[in-house]
Amino acid sequence: MEELAAQFADLIEGLAKKIRSMTVDRIDRGIRLTGLGILAGTFALTAVLFLILAIFGALEIPLTTAGAFGVFAAVLIGAGVYMWIKRSE
Repeated sequence: MEELAAQFADLIEGLAKKIRSMTVDRIDRGIRLTGLGILAGTFALTAVLFLILAIFGALEIPLTTAGAFGVFAAVLIGAGVYMWIKRSE
């Protein structure tokens, strides 16, 4: 009778492991990848922001502040015109 109880316990434990591997382990991997993606996106956004500020500061030295804003405005308007043209195609 004790052997039957041990087999039943092993069966329940195996079933629980199988269910966990089908549900919790998959979700765990997804949560980890989502967290790493958010972290990488934050780092990339911060790097782009610092790059823009560095370029603005470098343009502000030979030009004035208004000149640096003018250069950035021209670049952004050019990018907008390019996207508008590509949208029509």
